This record gives sequence, structure tokens and C-alpha cells, in this order.
Amino acid sequence: MRPDGIIPVVLVGLGDTGRAIARAVVLRDELEIVAAFDRDPALAGRPLDALLGAPVPELRVESDLAKALARAKGGVVLHSGTSRLEEALPDIRAAVRAGLHVVSTCEELVNPALDSAEDAEALDRLCEQRGVAVVATGVAPGFVLDRLPAFLSQVVGPVRHVRVTRVVDAASGPGALRQRAGLGLAEEAFDEALERGEIGQPGLAQSAALLAESCAGADEYEVDEEIVPLVAEEDGAVRRGEVAGVQQVARVFAEDREVVRLELSLQAGAEDPRDEVELDSDPPLRLVIPGGVPGEAGTAHAVVNAIPAVLERQGLLTVLDLPAGR
Repeated sequence: MRPDGIIPVVLVGLGDTGRAIARAVVLRDELEIVAAFDRDPALAGRPLDALLGAPVPELRVESDLAKALARAKGGVVLHSGTSRLEEALPDIRAAVRAGLHVVSTCEELVNPALDSAEDAEALDRLCEQRGVAVVATGVAPGFVLDRLPAFLSQVVGPVRHVRVTRVVDAASGPGALRQRAGLGLAEEAFDEALERGEIGQPGLAQSAALLAESCAGADEYEVDEEIVPLVAEEDGAVRRGEVAGVQQVARVFAEDREVVRLELSLQAGAEDPRDEVELDSDPPLRLVIPGGVPGEAGTAHAVVNAIPAVLERQGLLTVLDLPAGR
């Protein structure tokens, strides 16, 4: 933070989500975009205001990450554009080494210790050495599938089981969402895309593990995950026989029983889009958000709203380390 109280912001990643984040930054008087970076050569040198269609400082998109980071002393990097931890880590490490806090939308960073404990421990140590914090947030993961159920568990007794259902109309979403749902693919092509990691929502297992630890109090547990296609039975948003969506389930078992179940349905023309949380507890609790939390806009604001809390902390965080309010 500068002496005038303004927080310098570097945008890393200017895809659909990165641009939504940038527009959310513009709405906050205490934030100032000082640099923007993207690896796409087609974006290098482009005026940021023209790219965003929003009133932002007269900046051009940088192709040199180090140069962009150098402009934000005492500030924060808002990182987007990849779901995979392996792809995100080089840029995040560079930001931390530059002494900058990081808020990312990388889904696998929501709980990296689940599958990448060594990388998570190393990043945490680096953050402590540089006196900064890193956290990943968003809507799902980041809120609906983890932070919201954990928040609700504060007003009940012991939680025996957590179930979260998120149903999204994939046909009305951005291109990345339609791709993750596999819309219009033949089943064989779906299986090939699934094998390449292009289908489904990354981070679901990570969110499930967070809930097992925070709500169910599980120390030792196993996580499994299943992704299956939803095939159209008649012509509609896609043709009969083509993939009309995906059903993804992550489950956590502790002491030979299921303690967490996360169900995500990305479907063209979903009849009842919603977010639903059920706690099997005393008393039991059920919350339904008709229509569900908007993914892209919600993620952009989740990232921006996390900045003040991140600036006050050090280390590799999860969304459960952030305060309930802004």
C-alpha cells in the first residue's frame, strides 16, 4: 500500500475472468491498476482501456512479467487464466519473490496441499520469507462449494454430513464453461477431452477436502471424484445423442462413511439452476440460492473483496482463513 492509502494492482491474465476482475477493480477507489500482463502475444502492447471497454489508466498490456511486477511495490497481483496449479505456480512465485501479495482464481490452488503438499509447503515458506500472502478464491470453488458451507456450520452442532449441489445452465455461460461441460461432443470425443483434463470443474476435490477438515472434523479421509456425460435424448440446445452437459461428484469418506458430497451439474438448458447446501447436523440446515451465484461476476468480486484481508496476512492461505465479511 502506498502512503496515500492506494493499493497498486497488477493484473496477470486478461481472459474473460481477468477482464471481469479488472472491471471490478475500477469500481474501488482504493485500488489502482498499475500494470497488466498476459502471455498471449496477440495482446502484447494493446491499450488496456480498449481491451476492457472500461475507464482505466493509460496502460498497455505488458509481455514481460518482471517489468509489470516491478510497478506494484507494496501491492497485489490479481492472477487468473489457469485452473491448474502446475501452470499457475511460476507466475505466483515470481510475484511473491517481488514482494507482492497474490489473489488467484486458480481452482487447484484453493487447497493445494491435497495433491501437491510439497509445492504448497514450499510456497508457504516463500510467502513467509517475503512477508506476503497468497490465496485462491472464486465462486466454485472459493465460495459455494467450501466457504459458504463452512460458514453455515458455525450455527449448528456436530456435522455428520455436508452435501452441496450446484446446477448451472452451461448454454448461457461463457465459452470456457461450455467447453468444460462438453456441449455438442460425441461421447467418444467427450472421453478424449476428459482424458486431457478439459472437461469438468477443477478444484472440486480440493473443496471437498476443505469441508471434511473444517465441517466434519476429519483428520484422515479419502477423496474420490467421478465425471460422467449427460447425453441429449432429443434435439434442443444440442442434437440428440450429443453431450448436453456433465455431472461431476466429489465425495469424502472418513471412518468408512461419506462425510462430504459435492455435486456439480453443468447442463445446457438446466431446468432448476441453483446452489443448495444441506448440513446433516443438530439442528439440520438447508440453504437454497435460486438461480445460483453468477460464476464470472461473482468470481471477479470475490477476488477484489479478498484484497484487504490478504494484505493483513502472510503465508499460503485458503478461503477459510479469510473473514466472513469483506
